[in-house]
Amino acid sequence: MSVTLPAPGRMEGRTVVVTGASSGIGRAAARELALLGAEVAVVGRNRERTEAVAAETGGRAFLADFDRLDSVRELAAALTGAYPAIHVLANNAGGMAPRGVTPDGNGITFQRNHLAGFLLTTLLLDRLRETAAAAPGTVRVIQTASAANTSGRVRLDDLDELRGPWLAGWRAYGTAKLENILFTRELARRTAGSGIGTWAFHPGFVATGFGGTNPFIALGKRFALSPEDGAQPLVRLAAAASVPAPSGNYFSRLTAPGRTAPQADDARTAATLWELSTTRVR
Repeated sequence: MSVTLPAPGRMEGRTVVVTGASSGIGRAAARELALLGAEVAVVGRNRERTEAVAAETGGRAFLADFDRLDSVRELAAALTGAYPAIHVLANNAGGMAPRGVTPDGNGITFQRNHLAGFLLTTLLLDRLRETAAAAPGTVRVIQTASAANTSGRVRLDDLDELRGPWLAGWRAYGTAKLENILFTRELARRTAGSGIGTWAFHPGFVATGFGGTNPFIALGKRFALSPEDGAQPLVRLAAAASVPAPSGNYFSRLTAPGRTAPQADDARTAATLWELSTTRVR
């Protein structure tokens, strides 16, 4: 049976961290969550755009480069120093990337879309647990995934996607979005009973900077959703009074369960991905 996300409620007194918030879906979500009363931590790579969104929302700007894990560690320290409570962490940063490795030695797509968000979440997990103990039902970790997950396949011996055909980055991107869902499901298992809920979602095909100059994506954007419409699943997962699907679920737009690759249901792969990710970020 499918369920639909209800409309968002008010967010006064709650702190929301949105990564990738300097443009697109992240910016639209940050603006709407601020209008709902949330204190928004605006996380982005570009200083000018990130500070502009922070000014729009009345929130605070935090700069981070997800191609550098030390930058993610600095971000986590800055967030825990700034906020005694964090109610929502929206891991929204990511996107298509060229083939290659980061300065940390990880595949760029793997690190930008999965590993950096994994590290940020685990570094903030104690603060999230503390907040959940004090404000039950308000603490949520949200992953921006994609319908592209259905084309992904996690190869535990090639997480960096350095072998095999590149296919213009689509294979690696689909796999990274599948990893977002596997991470969500393993996080749900590890935080069961803590008061933390976690969900992933597909925003729909949205007219943002995604895809760069790819001519096929550029053509499709003529028929795409606006960033404001694309942000609705994130906003509702953050602000709805309750989410009508158990922690660990994946929403396609506003409806769960969304369609996933068969591997998304493999608990052993989810647990192994967590352990390998932990090793990568040490």
